[in-house]
This record gives sequence, structure tokens and C-alpha cells, in this order.
Amino acid sequence: MSDFPSARPRRLRTTPAVRRLVAETRLHPAELILPVFVREGISEPVPVSSMPGVVQHTRDTLRKAAVEAAEAGIGGLMLFGVPQHKDAAGSEGTNPQGILQLAIRDVVAEVGDQLVVMSDLCLDEFTDHGHCGVLAADGSVDNDATLERYAEMAVVQAEAGVHMVGPSGMMDGQVGVVRRALDAAGHQDVAVLAYTAKYASALYGPFREAVASSLKGDRKTYQQDLANAREALRELELDLAEGADLVMVKPAMPCLDILRQVADRSPVPVAAYQISGEYAMVEAAAANGWIDRERTIIESLTSIRRAGAEQILTYWAVEAARMLPR
Repeated sequence: MSDFPSARPRRLRTTPAVRRLVAETRLHPAELILPVFVREGISEPVPVSSMPGVVQHTRDTLRKAAVEAAEAGIGGLMLFGVPQHKDAAGSEGTNPQGILQLAIRDVVAEVGDQLVVMSDLCLDEFTDHGHCGVLAADGSVDNDATLERYAEMAVVQAEAGVHMVGPSGMMDGQVGVVRRALDAAGHQDVAVLAYTAKYASALYGPFREAVASSLKGDRKTYQQDLANAREALRELELDLAEGADLVMVKPAMPCLDILRQVADRSPVPVAAYQISGEYAMVEAAAANGWIDRERTIIESLTSIRRAGAEQILTYWAVEAARMLPR
């Protein structure tokens, strides 16, 4: 018997009760955030073909989805608006009666403080060229001119009642400009979720269907290069110095190494966005019978949580919350 090991890690894997007792990582519904799309000018929800189970909501069905999310105990909603009309400046993004601002008011009126109501602060859904900012004469995205638009958007969203804004365009200086604009307008309590490390991923395709994006080309001149890690840590330092209340890594599973490094260094909460392509791949594989759908959902979320995310944006937020013990 002396040849057999005395250290047996398998002792702590023997039963579900033992595994639950010693689990190092636990998911909780309150850590999950549901991204939702609301579209102007429709009378019924419109399914997103590349994201089974996800729809573009009407204002009425968005209200119902917000109540459902609150009842499931998730942490918040991230709202994206899909307007009927677009232009080069993304004017509907700063229209107080634009679809996103109306959606913010609707959700806050429906669920109040039961959920953290968040809004995407970016121009890509509202521009006819599909980029995240206004364009210079040569067709490039004009960073500083875009910041002026972001400042306007932040104030309009805050006046609609949003609790937290998410500047997602990856413009240099965006967090500081948004923070100053909010403070100057008397919205000191509106928090900023910084899209700190947003990579130019191939996995955003289904999202672009969801927001009816007009983009031609790519966003590689302002989103981060997937080859780079140190760059993400520099972005973290800048966002923290500019006043970020939370920071985020996007996408999630392709960037777990980045997420871990950010989490190890950040003094503020760290989020991750499990993006549309991550969702679509799992749904497609499950629909073909290749993987166990529910186990894969929980496994993917647990891996993101284990890597350091304290909040996870996921299109499975409500469904996953119902799978988890309260």
C-alpha cells in the first residue's frame, strides 16, 4: 500500500455536496447583466436570426422583459437603441425623444431601482456609416469631435434617468470627457462603466444584425488589436485616472487572459461582456446536438467569473439566473 498516493484530491470531488462545499467560484444572478435591444417603429418583437432567442423589442415588450429580469434577480440591463433614421452625426443618439432615451425612461419607470439600468453610449447604432464616431474629411473616425458627441449623449441619457452609462467606442479620453460632462450637468451619481479593453473581434457579427448596423469595413483603427495585452493594461490605467467606476473586457472568453490581468490590477469592479458571437456559437452547436446547452452556458459563465469578472454581460442572463441557486 505504500506505493499508493496519500494525497488524493479526488476526495473533494466525490459527491455534489462535497463539490459544492469546496467550490472556489460561485455564480450569482445579481452578477449578471442582460443586454437588450429596443427598436423604433415596430409593433411586434423582431427575432435576431443569428442569435436564437434574442429579439429587437418594442417599447412595450421591453417593459415586460425588464420586469422578467427583475423577477429573476439579475443585476441590470444594458440598453441598445435601434432608430428608424440614421445620419452621419448619429443625431438620434442625442435626441431626448430618441428611442434609446425613451427606452431608458420606460425601464426606469417600470422597475425603478430593482435593476441597474445601463445604456450604451456610442454612435454606431445611430450613424449611417456604422462607425462609433463622426468621420473626418478623409473618412477616418475623428476622435476629438466624437468626444463632443459622447458628452452630449451622456447628459441626455442621464436626464432620461439612466443609472450607469457605458462609453463603448474606444475613443481616447472618452471616460474623462463623459465624467466631466455628467458632473457639470449635475449628474454626479450616474456611474461610468468603461469599455476598457474592447478588442476588434470577429465575433461581433450577430450584434451588428441586432442593431441593424450600417458598417462597411472594420473598426481596427480604434478598437484594440487582439495581438496585444500590455495595451489593455495601459487603457486600464487611463480609464482609472479618468474616473471609471467599473472597467470591462470585451469579448470575454477569447480574452480570459486579459480579464485575469485586469482583475489582478483593478481597484474598481471588473466586468466582462460575453458577446453575440460567443452566444451564437453555443446556440448553433447545441441546436446541432453537439454539446449540452445548459451545461455549456453555466460552464462558460463560470470560466469568465473564475478569470476575474465580477459582473458579466450575457444574453443568457435571465435564463442562467433561473438555473442558479439563490
